[in-house]
Amino acid sequence: MERSNRENINLIEKTKEHAELIAALLAGLFILLAWRLDTSGQTTASVLLYIVAFCVGGFAKAKEGIEETIENKELNVELLMVLAAIGSAAIGYWTEGAILIFIFAVSGALETYAMNKSHREISALMNLQPEEAWLVRGGFEPMKVSVSTLQIGDHLFIKPGERVPADGVIFKGQSSIDESAISGEPLPVAKREGDEVFAGTVNLNGAITMEMTKPNSETLFQKIITLVQNAQSEKSPSQQFIEKFEGTYVKFVLLTVALMMFLPHFVLGWDWTTTFYRAMVLLVVASPCALVASIMPATLAAISNGAKNGVLFKGGLHLEHLGALRALAVDKTGTLTQGKPVVTDFIVHEEKDREMALAILAGIESQSNHPLAQAITSYAKAEGLTKFPHASIQDIPGWGIKGYVDDMEYQVGKPDFVGAEEADNFADGVATKLAAEGKTVIFIRDKDGIVALAALKDTVRNEAKKAVSLLKELGIDVVMLTGDNEKTAKVIAKEAGVTEYVAECLPETKVTEMKRLLTQHKYVGMVGDGINDAPALATATTGIAMGEGTDVALETADVVLMKNDLSKIAYAVRLSRKMQRIVKQNVFFSISIIVLLIASNFLQIVDLPLGVIGHEGSTILVILNGLRMLNKNV
Repeated sequence: MERSNRENINLIEKTKEHAELIAALLAGLFILLAWRLDTSGQTTASVLLYIVAFCVGGFAKAKEGIEETIENKELNVELLMVLAAIGSAAIGYWTEGAILIFIFAVSGALETYAMNKSHREISALMNLQPEEAWLVRGGFEPMKVSVSTLQIGDHLFIKPGERVPADGVIFKGQSSIDESAISGEPLPVAKREGDEVFAGTVNLNGAITMEMTKPNSETLFQKIITLVQNAQSEKSPSQQFIEKFEGTYVKFVLLTVALMMFLPHFVLGWDWTTTFYRAMVLLVVASPCALVASIMPATLAAISNGAKNGVLFKGGLHLEHLGALRALAVDKTGTLTQGKPVVTDFIVHEEKDREMALAILAGIESQSNHPLAQAITSYAKAEGLTKFPHASIQDIPGWGIKGYVDDMEYQVGKPDFVGAEEADNFADGVATKLAAEGKTVIFIRDKDGIVALAALKDTVRNEAKKAVSLLKELGIDVVMLTGDNEKTAKVIAKEAGVTEYVAECLPETKVTEMKRLLTQHKYVGMVGDGINDAPALATATTGIAMGEGTDVALETADVVLMKNDLSKIAYAVRLSRKMQRIVKQNVFFSISIIVLLIASNFLQIVDLPLGVIGHEGSTILVILNGLRMLNKNV
């Protein structure tokens, strides 16, 4: 019984979704029957069926036109079409008027399909979030509960093949997780204890237990859905212009039609029937239906395409701006580079024991959470050191660390902290050579002098080199903004292949550089992590956040890349430019058809049936052209 009810509900929902198309097809059937009756001489019956066809096919659009006119106090194309159909019927052209309503209803149904197709992408995303989860409490067996009843701190058991029900952290087990629903990245990601997992992703091969860290309404998955829904409802500047233009244009058309009902009779000598007929044809062919449908379907399809591929646009405005980019400023750490420095050289004073020096340095650095300190600790472990001397530290901001091991004081930090002259002379001045290679050099000294140095480097991502190359091919200059020193910046810039770089940037310096780039290029993007780069992201024409899908990235920028992959920017730019090409094609085509049909009408070349087909056919074609944006390849 329950299953039968569900099937009935699904049938009703599908019927509602395709109501416009069903109404259009019914109208077409009534028109066919009416035409058959008319040819067999049953005029009264045929007129009645034509009226039924008018009502069935035109009700939805007439209702929409009247409601929008009342609400916005602006005339629209729907009203033009209804008036044209009524006018055709008034002069005895019942078949032409009914066909106009039929094709207009079909094009409206197709436009609705285009909108629904885009919204269905989001509905499909929403369906990926499970409704039930396995809750673990105490030593009891997991029990199935509704996801809506879960609370922060709950322990959830996830079997292989099941979707993760909430955002959280793994505290037991390991597995591979398919995160394509969030990031657009097809390859699974290995996860173990302590790693984050997100709602809507799929646990592939291992049983894991996770702790829920966010309420259901605040999951990353839910935020993505909300973001894309908001983007779809926000209109681009081009769409806003077309909608403003529509009201003025419709008034102009109605005024011209009103004049044409009289002037040709007196000026050109047309009879009243021809005059009124040509006025009705003008009412049909001059309607800007195709022009109005030129932008929105393409924009919605592009936003949906981006969402499926891990690129989230916060609206049509940002999608348009992205295609116009001429320069892109990128942060270095975590964007062009891995963001995780590694030790490349460890050089010890010839009179000191290498293993002991490394153990002491690692013992001191293990007390800090600085990326350089973590890199040194990882290096020591990789060298086979499992235990470090216990150390207490004192942080000296901007300089380094004072560490104490067995009551002996050590200084760890930059050359000026340990003694610039001694640092320059250490190991035959090797520090200068290492710095010239773009490496950061850290020294450790005791009361007798410098014990050792460690050289670290943040490596350039392989995909970043490819991405910079792709952006250059698109005619976009790539400018690296970094807080690093000149030598390091120069080396990284050369490896990444960027157009230019600016070193030793503070947050306020980045804003100044962004303003300079905006003066030079007008349309400039900024890529950052959404936190340190917030002022520069706000200054840019288009702010692009890369943050592995972090909440702050979602909230800060205009465009969000769900993975730290610069190549997605080139994809997004191509997507935007393809959308702009399609929109221009649509606008040019729709205006050309309108001009051609109007001229043909004045020359009495085109009749009402051909005018209907030309006008409504052009509308259908621009909608179908816009739907090409749903194709994956751009």
